[in-house]
Amino acid sequence: MKLDINRLRVKEEEFTYGSIKVSNRDLAPTLPKDRTWTTGSYIAFWFADALNIPTWEMASSIMSLGLDFKTTLPCIFLGHVIISIPITLQGSTGATLRTPFPIQARSSFGHHLSKFAVLSRLILACVWFGVQSYSGSQSVNAMIVALSPSFRDYKNSLPDSANITSGGLLCYFIFWVLQFPFILIHPSKIKYFFLAKSIMVPIAFVGLFIWSLSQAGVGPVFTQKATLSGSAKGWAFMSSMNSVLGNYTALSVNIPDFTRYATNKKAQYVQLVIIPVVFTMAAFIGMTVSSGASVIYNKDIIWNPLTILDLFDDDAKGRAARFFCGFAFAFASMGTNISANSISGAADLTSLFPTYFNIRRGSIAISFIGGWAITPWNIMESGAKFLAFMGGYTVFLAPMVGMLIADYYLVRQGKVDVPSLYAGKHGRYYYTKGFNWRALVTMAITYAPTIPGLINTISPEIAIGTGLTHLYDLTWLFGTLASVVIYTSLSKLFPDPESHIPKAIYADDDPVLSPSTMSYINREGEINIVSPDRRGSEGTEEFSSVDEKKSKEVESTVNIQAA
Repeated sequence: MKLDINRLRVKEEEFTYGSIKVSNRDLAPTLPKDRTWTTGSYIAFWFADALNIPTWEMASSIMSLGLDFKTTLPCIFLGHVIISIPITLQGSTGATLRTPFPIQARSSFGHHLSKFAVLSRLILACVWFGVQSYSGSQSVNAMIVALSPSFRDYKNSLPDSANITSGGLLCYFIFWVLQFPFILIHPSKIKYFFLAKSIMVPIAFVGLFIWSLSQAGVGPVFTQKATLSGSAKGWAFMSSMNSVLGNYTALSVNIPDFTRYATNKKAQYVQLVIIPVVFTMAAFIGMTVSSGASVIYNKDIIWNPLTILDLFDDDAKGRAARFFCGFAFAFASMGTNISANSISGAADLTSLFPTYFNIRRGSIAISFIGGWAITPWNIMESGAKFLAFMGGYTVFLAPMVGMLIADYYLVRQGKVDVPSLYAGKHGRYYYTKGFNWRALVTMAITYAPTIPGLINTISPEIAIGTGLTHLYDLTWLFGTLASVVIYTSLSKLFPDPESHIPKAIYADDDPVLSPSTMSYINREGEINIVSPDRRGSEGTEEFSSVDEKKSKEVESTVNIQAA
């Protein structure tokens, strides 16, 4: 039986903005009816994203370098203050243009080069989807043990080379199945899931916090002395802050995937405040509970909260607490996975293959590729170098953040032609064969000095100079700020006249675009309307004669350039 690949094409719904070759409904500017995210939605979003196991354990990696809590907490706070700035700036772009990150990137990189930025984000989403799912499966294990303590002795029939036990694989499958329905929720509706998580998970965090303080006080973490001083302490602080910044560099790139649904541009400004507050609070709770648990159970400091749950008594009270906290941590992993990986990766996949993928199909693909194909348990057990590489991905993403911000705020000053972002080779952002050479040069210059540090992190036996090591410790700051300066300078010294317009053109302002038409904008700034019943298979209009085509072009071309 021959497979008809055309049957796999995304259904062309009533509102498809631009050619099906470059867009579909999920990539089109957000319709007014879908702009439902309020200020409260973004508060819930960040509560949902911050309250998880990695944030809980954030202080441990910093203190392990030889810093004390008086340095660690300011490092975490300052890092999140800094990262909240590009997140809010990028968020404002999404709330203004109403476009997702993959579409916005076309104005900075060009139609084809933007695919590199999108692919970079997609790879990251797939890997961390699997890693976060594996973390969630460990929370499921805590829940099952709470219901049946004998599950600790579940028979393992897998070899050691599998890097996972039969019980672990069962827990992973359960978490994946429970998570699957939520990744099918459209981004415009997912805010309700984040609201539920922002209520449930803090209860578990605060409950553990109160339990720890009442049983043991603050514990040894808060009396631990720093083992570093002078310049060594300063560089450890900068390296730690760079790691904090790197945790959410990816989301600072693709936050427009969420802010495009804002009721208005001001709704997402709250991110400037909520991000540093909630992340610092979550890290502080993690420090306090981990410290207190070491006193309660007379053990070394226990940074993994799931290990703490496993130490709870097997009486009714202990099992109930273990189940509820395990459920909360599983829910937390699920929320982080959806916000940081599933939706964003789905948008990336949709932009690369708009003919065959929309957000829902993309989310399903991410769940199988990231959830199963990469076998995250192998990465977690034996992929230390690979995880080191993914952790150093800031090398590639930080310059992208800088270029996106510089392009919108400094080079174009907000004057973006939204219809042209969907025009492919006919649009003003196609540049030279789909590549903006200014972005290409900027990436080459900013990547070169930091890649040696990344290589050294992966393979410490490859020695590099102290200067390059310290530069790598400043990867985020260097990559972001250097790219802003270089990209802006190149764009000002060698401007591309065709990509600049005297005033912004938004989808809402376009008088000729409606649910009954498709269009593209040419390099002269003219919108060409194509009715759905006259589109060819490639999203272009077909005519029975040259004369008919010329006549139609005269009728349907509207010049919208400002005088």
